[in-house]
Order: sequence, then structure tokens, then C-alpha cells
Amino acid sequence: MWTGGVAFYSVGGVEGWGREAAVRGYLISVGQFEDLVAQEMYREPGAVGIDVDAVVREGMVRVGDGRYETVVCLGEREGIPVLTCTAPWDPATVELRRPAPRYLRMLVEGLRESHGWDAERIHSYLVGLPGIRGLWDAAELDALIREE
Repeated sequence: MWTGGVAFYSVGGVEGWGREAAVRGYLISVGQFEDLVAQEMYREPGAVGIDVDAVVREGMVRVGDGRYETVVCLGEREGIPVLTCTAPWDPATVELRRPAPRYLRMLVEGLRESHGWDAERIHSYLVGLPGIRGLWDAAELDALIREE
């Protein structure tokens, strides 16, 4: 659908960026999260089981070999585990693909809506990230961010 590279949370961090990422959270049930992970891997809802206690205890659990089947606990919020699914690889070890403009616009709108960031802050955040750095010209990225 996106016709290009997509974003993943890097468990080990990204050189020059550490482990922090601008995110948006949703309060969903474990079953809904399991369905989300299954759907990201083009599987039927209910096809993936996740032991949340193990994820919280270990920090990360692989529930399959797919690109979104590494479940990571990012901490807790109000006593509720904050989980995400991501790829098991280090971005420095794989060939990164240029994200499609449509995909980047979705990320830009998410940063505006969930964090209230302006164009300059969004550009500053995105421009140095793997998958953007070296694949998107800074001026081209700026123009995309400023599109209405």
C-alpha cells in the first residue's frame, strides 16, 4: 500500500538518536493488540497470541519471524504496559528504502496532531532518521511537510 519504506522502532536505538521516538498510544485490549499484530503480518485476526507478562518481564518477545512480530515493552503508563510491535533487525544491518510521499504525509500529520509540532520541529525530527537521511533531500522533505 505504501510503495516504499516504512518506519520501525529500533530496539537498540539509532546511532545519533538513541532509543527515543515520537509516538502515539492507544488504550486497547490484549486481544485487540494481538489482532493488530496479526493484521500487520497479513494474517487472520486471532492468529497471533502474545504473553504480555513475558513481554513485560523480558522487555521483548518474538512471536514469529515476520517484520512486525517482535513485541516490545516500552514501559508503563498509569500501571498499564506500553507495547509496540516492530522488526527484529537493526536498521544499520539492512538496506533501507525511501518512504513514499503518502506514507511520510501520514507520519507528518500524526506528529502535528498528536504532538502539536510545527513544520520546523517535524523537519528537524525526521531529516536525520535512517530511511530519510540520504534518501530524501532536505528541501524536498520540507516542501512535503509544508503541503496542505
